[in-house]
Amino acid sequence: MSASETRPETKHGIGVSPGTAHGPVVQVAPPVRPPADEPAPVDAEAALADVKAAFETVAQSLETRAATADDTAQQILKATALIARDKGLAKAAGKLIHAGRGPAHAIDGAVEEYAAQFEALGGLFAERVTDLRDVGSRAVAAVLGVPPPGVPRITVPSVVVAEDLAPAETATLDRALVVGLITEAGGRTSHTAILAAQMGIPAVVQLPGATQIPAGVHVALDGDAGEVTINPDPALVEAQWVRGERRKEALATHSGPGLTRDGKQVALLANIGGVADAVGAAALDLEGVGLFRTEFVFLSASKAPTVAEQTEIYRQVFAPFGSRRVVVRTLDAGADKPLAFADLGPEENPALGRRGLRLTAERPELLDAQLEALAIAARETGADVRVMAPMVATAEEAAWFTRRVRENGLPTAGVMIEVPGAALRARDVLAEVDFGSLGTNDLAQYTMAADRMQGALSELLDPWQPAVLDVIAAACAGADLAGRPIGVCGESAGDPLLALVLVGLGASSLSMAPSKVPVVRFALSVHSLAECQHLAVAAREARTAQEALQYVRERANGELTELL
Repeated sequence: MSASETRPETKHGIGVSPGTAHGPVVQVAPPVRPPADEPAPVDAEAALADVKAAFETVAQSLETRAATADDTAQQILKATALIARDKGLAKAAGKLIHAGRGPAHAIDGAVEEYAAQFEALGGLFAERVTDLRDVGSRAVAAVLGVPPPGVPRITVPSVVVAEDLAPAETATLDRALVVGLITEAGGRTSHTAILAAQMGIPAVVQLPGATQIPAGVHVALDGDAGEVTINPDPALVEAQWVRGERRKEALATHSGPGLTRDGKQVALLANIGGVADAVGAAALDLEGVGLFRTEFVFLSASKAPTVAEQTEIYRQVFAPFGSRRVVVRTLDAGADKPLAFADLGPEENPALGRRGLRLTAERPELLDAQLEALAIAARETGADVRVMAPMVATAEEAAWFTRRVRENGLPTAGVMIEVPGAALRARDVLAEVDFGSLGTNDLAQYTMAADRMQGALSELLDPWQPAVLDVIAAACAGADLAGRPIGVCGESAGDPLLALVLVGLGASSLSMAPSKVPVVRFALSVHSLAECQHLAVAAREARTAQEALQYVRERANGELTELL
């Protein structure tokens, strides 16, 4: 290989999970495609039976993986298994078989038909396209009797690279051998990003040309900066290692509650998805849970879980935290998370439709059963349980939810602020509840009118967008007027520089993937509240997201920036 071919080359993507890593590239096997010469079926019914069996094989495989996965991964895997069992998908494949397509082409055609519909709908439906195509590729492999696509066998610490990693792959990675993740597609709130942060694996998404990096080539990645260097020289690898060691040393000296340098309390909390997540997070140095996603209790169920079934799960989640707070988000279903027992019918724009609180307002028995179970589990464990509703837009909705919470014996009610209308009228909305929590992922999507899963719109979804910061500032100002605390439970809370801005805007708590808590704690400890407020002003004065980040990085304490 010539010198020019081994010269270091640095590419820029989006950092979604902090930390640095280096190692040889392992390229994920591409999707299995139908053979060009596949013949038409001789027996259409037999061919359709083979297709249904292939989809069932995929569903069972996903459920087997889910049985040994952590809760967040388990939730995603079970939801993906439901896609494989979707009767409409098999029906669409059957039509193609009866039109003369072979089984593999029928599966592929049906999947692409559904994918086109999901992409056209946009919003949360579009988030499932990667999962849908992964199910289709696995079903094609099953009907052809060939190995499924995915991560090949890894024997040495490596960096896994893919167009996009489906949850079936990300959720079951061997953390001892996978030191980093790189994808060409994906986004800040993709399954790859969420799971990588949950597992503590440095990750970069939206990296141009990622799939063209040859297998075995050495790369170094920076999950904070979003940089990937191909053929890095030893000096860069050494510099990353030194920075990593310096970072570990600095973070190890700080523990306990979140505090600014001058003593302003900022609760540092975890985002969790279930029992295993709760047990893991409770053992860490953090102040409780700022977002417990309860969807996993419902998504894999064919009928509504009973109060007793829910109570047992909630009891197991609450108990490890003792007297620490656990903020529970009530059922956030609809759109990309449909429930077989609460199907309100198709919607042209589900991201703006009957999801979250709007769904449970039409099916109040679901909410009441959940609140009853939460109240029982709270009493039995003595936990500090605080319940909040997703997708709240008005003061009337907030008042209705609070009344339901109180009637079911729970003392503390809150709302997610993820709709711009609720942010702009936060004074009125939060006056009806005890607290608010900013869901910055959806808030950015709705503020910028940009689908979270559209890679081409990633710049609009940058959490540093000044317009998004303005909306957050309005929500925090409204909370102050209402005399209510407001926190952040979106991905923004785990960015140490952005966390300073959020505190400067008025956030009193920050909830994130547990792996991100130490660096955010350190960031707060080396800045005063006044300095955080000055950083917030600087960020909002910027014209662009890039300028906002640059302004804050330039003004932040060097003790922090030299670690990033």
